[in-house]
Amino acid sequence: MKYKRILLKLSGESLSGMDSRSIDPNVLEAYAKEIKEICACGVQVAIVVGGGNIFRGLSGAGKGFDRVKGDQMGMLATTINSIALSCALHSAGQKAEVFSATPMESVARYWVRDKALEMMEQGVVALISGGTGNPFFTTDTAAALRAVELGATALFKGTRVDGVYSADPEKDPTAVRYSRLSFDEALEKNLKIMDMTAFTLCRENGMPVVVFDMNKQGNLLRLVKGEEIGTELG
Repeated sequence: MKYKRILLKLSGESLSGMDSRSIDPNVLEAYAKEIKEICACGVQVAIVVGGGNIFRGLSGAGKGFDRVKGDQMGMLATTINSIALSCALHSAGQKAEVFSATPMESVARYWVRDKALEMMEQGVVALISGGTGNPFFTTDTAAALRAVELGATALFKGTRVDGVYSADPEKDPTAVRYSRLSFDEALEKNLKIMDMTAFTLCRENGMPVVVFDMNKQGNLLRLVKGEEIGTELG
């Protein structure tokens, strides 16, 4: 395996499926099977899921919510999504544990890096929710932070597109997909891969980022085996 330990970042919207339900059980089941498959190959897996399918703090602030309270609601939404995905993983026969950066012991373990590492080394998937535990930080930043903390081989950003393009491929038919990019090239081209805080964390700590289509069956396994799937940033 090319990647021995990964941090998989999934958007909350990806869990809603095509019919825009907040959480689509069919998507959870499909993701759980993909994740179980790589765990069976010995890959250690941590996952950070966004909460945008339930509530997004920044958009809430634009509708009259206090930004801090809005972000707290968003952090709670990530825990709901993580619990849902953990249930799907358990149903698929894969052990998983939900951690939260915000104390809520009755529903999730409080985030402790060493405990998460211990469980991952035992083949348990660590779902890390609650963002960074602070407002004004995105789940992309939380994913970058946890990837660095855990010493992940790479941060996998699972999306609905098959990589990073020079422009929006849905709007520009001439858009070109990149297979590899340096952090400097991504900055020069002003490509919106992650927010700047997350981008800087990865850049300064030498954390490779791979953007790929999570919805294409088998992509995750092919990627950890070393096939050139999506766009590698590093």
